[in-house]
Amino acid sequence: MAKHTDRYDKNIIELAKKEYQSTQRGKLPVELVRLASGGDIYPESNPLRKGIIEMRYMTAYDEDILTNASFMREGVVLDKLLEALIVSDIDYNTVARVDKDSLLITARIVSYGKDYPVTVADPKTGTALDRVVDLSKLKPIPFKLSADKNGEFEYEVNDTTKIKFKFASSDILESIDEAELISGLLTKTITQVNDSRKSADIEKFIRYEFLAKDAKKFRKYIAEKSPKINYEYEFEGEAGGTFLATFQIGSDFFWS
Repeated sequence: MAKHTDRYDKNIIELAKKEYQSTQRGKLPVELVRLASGGDIYPESNPLRKGIIEMRYMTAYDEDILTNASFMREGVVLDKLLEALIVSDIDYNTVARVDKDSLLITARIVSYGKDYPVTVADPKTGTALDRVVDLSKLKPIPFKLSADKNGEFEYEVNDTTKIKFKFASSDILESIDEAELISGLLTKTITQVNDSRKSADIEKFIRYEFLAKDAKKFRKYIAEKSPKINYEYEFEGEAGGTFLATFQIGSDFFWS
């Protein structure tokens, strides 16, 4: 009986602790973040379809996530950080990579400021230049496709075949077997072939009917139409003047 009571007491204490933490975090400032995708790639049943997420500000306690050795080994540091900061009631696993990027950029701006130091090469001289990017100036490339209520889009393969597809979330992309990168991507992306949504029919189409040239054209279409953030930025050249160059967000994003 004593052991049962001890477990009961521990559960009460743990519940009270979580409630206290939730209450305290609820006092922190919250930022409304507009998703880079605009929410258009999600089904109407997903709250992400609204295109806006509430995210609280980071505290010193949250910085422990950035230095967690286990998270670093597993490569999930930034995901764990976003999961901790997001206030909206959503399924994090359904968030697209591009929208995670927009959330990370906002978290970086409100936590450490908008200035992010980068190194870029001057196209005229080839010299590596240390420059500063104003992260607040980064904008998503306009997304021009229209989704149906399921967050799916239509694509015409040829005169006799139309397919529907979705932009896969990051967790789905990460689940693709490395030995089946192309067919795996198509299987996770295509949701309907003509009038059939049966997985067996979709697999049959990919395996026996989807010609390589048409599949390549479709993958190119997805790559071009995918919602994305524009990382092209105007930098000052070594000898004056400016040039446009893209930059990458590095592992030091929250420390530089």
